[in-house]
Amino acid sequence: MKALGGVANALLGLFVDDRLFALALAVWIGAIAAAAAFGFGPAQLRGVALFAGLVAILLTSVARAARP
Repeated sequence: MKALGGVANALLGLFVDDRLFALALAVWIGAIAAAAAFGFGPAQLRGVALFAGLVAILLTSVARAARP
């Protein structure tokens, strides 16, 4: 069973290097998608919020990785 878990982690590692970064992206995109599905705010505002959130997540990830 441990070998199967190791294989799964290795396979996941091929696609996802930073799990927290990937999780944050998925949550943010899901939140914006939910806002769009329920019609919160104008589409332009949701687009700006999506872009700003993705940039903030990226900058946070870079800052975390740059720390010694």
